[in-house]
Amino acid sequence: MIKPQKVPYEQARDGNRAFWDELTPVHLRSYGVERFLAGERWLPQEILQEVGDVTGLSLLHLQCHFGLDSLAWVRQGAVVTGVDFSPTAIEAAQVLSHKADLPATFVCSDIYDLPNNLEGRFDVLFTSVGVLCWLKDLEAWAQVITHFLKPGGFFYIMDAHPLLYTFDDEGQWRFILPYFHNPEPYVWEGENADYMDTSYKTNAPTYEWQWAVSDVLNAVIGAGLRVEFFNEYGALSDPVYPEMVAREDGLYTFPNMPVPLPVVFTLKARKDA
Repeated sequence: MIKPQKVPYEQARDGNRAFWDELTPVHLRSYGVERFLAGERWLPQEILQEVGDVTGLSLLHLQCHFGLDSLAWVRQGAVVTGVDFSPTAIEAAQVLSHKADLPATFVCSDIYDLPNNLEGRFDVLFTSVGVLCWLKDLEAWAQVITHFLKPGGFFYIMDAHPLLYTFDDEGQWRFILPYFHNPEPYVWEGENADYMDTSYKTNAPTYEWQWAVSDVLNAVIGAGLRVEFFNEYGALSDPVYPEMVAREDGLYTFPNMPVPLPVVFTLKARKDA
C-alpha cells in the first residue's frame, strides 16, 4: 500500500506549483479551448442547476487553473475574479480572457495567502473538480472562504468524491489508499500520464492529501458556514473526467464500476447575514 511521506510544506507547495506550471500549456491544447471560444457550454449541468442564477453577482473562483470555468461564469453574467498559485496558469487565463472577450480579474496567490493579496467580499465563492487533494489544511481553507464571503453569500464546490481517490487509476477498482486523512501527503513521482492528455508524461512529482467527507463538512461548519445541501452523484450529465463514458440513460460515469459508487459530491454552504 502507498504510504504518505513526511515532507516540508514548502517543498510540497513548490513542487505542485511546478507541476501546474508544466501542465498549463498541455491543457491549453487538450481541454477544448477552441470549443469554449466557439460558444460551447462549459460548466456541468448539475453545477449550473445547483448554483443558480449568478447574473450581476460577484464570484470568486478559487484554484481556477487557466480560467475556463471562471470565464464560463462570466458568460453566465457573473463579475468574476479567479485565483491560482501558478503564474503560468494565471498568465494564460489573462490571455484567454482577452481572446474570448470575457472580462475577468485573475490573481496569482497561494490560497492561504489570499487575504493578504486580495481585497473585497464576494456574493459567491466557487471551486470545482480536482481541488481538495492539493490542500494541506482544510480548516484554514474554510476560514479563507468565510473571510471573502459577504454576509448572505454562499460557497459552492463540486469535487471528486473522497472514496474515488482510494481506488487505483487503471480501471481495476482495487483499493490502494486509505479513505481517512493523514496529515502528510502522498508523493507521486514524475513520468505519470496527464489526466487530460495521456500521451504526455509529467516530469514534476506531486504532493496530494486525502480528505474524508467528514473533514470537508466539519471544516465548512467550523468556519461558521451553514450547509444547505451535500449531494453525492454516481453519474453526471457531462463527463467531468475524460475517462467517463455514457450509460444507457445518457449520464456519464466511470466504466467497469463493480457496484454503483459516488464519483463526485457537491456542497453548498451559506454565510448568514
